[in-house]
Amino acid sequence: MLKKVDRLFYDGNCGLCHGAVRFVVHRDRRGSTFRYAPLGGSTFERLLPVAQRATLPDSLAVLTSDRRLLARSEGVIYVLKRLGGVWPLVGDLLEIVPSRLRNAGYDWVARHRFRLFEAPAQSCPVPSAEEQRRFDP
Repeated sequence: MLKKVDRLFYDGNCGLCHGAVRFVVHRDRRGSTFRYAPLGGSTFERLLPVAQRATLPDSLAVLTSDRRLLARSEGVIYVLKRLGGVWPLVGDLLEIVPSRLRNAGYDWVARHRFRLFEAPAQSCPVPSAEEQRRFDP
């Protein structure tokens, strides 16, 4: 039986999103915690109904193995807590901040991310062939 993993959906045209995916891939050394797919890709469309997709921001979203859909700061905190090392502590600290404030910060960065971060040269943020197998279309 295959182990269930969480899915991290990202904006393929966003430099910040690519950086975030590279950050997670590097820290998920065994490659057993997350799979990655672009927002709007065939995996995204296959796994999420249209109505659910319409509620998501166009930056990052997490579909957990138990089918919860997490977006904005809630998704970021979830990912941090799954990474191990010091990152769960960082997630715990972020969780102390009221969600309205966290999401306001997330939304501000999301609105300005194209000006703050250079767009990626390619749609796949992963350089190695070994890491590439963790990505879905």
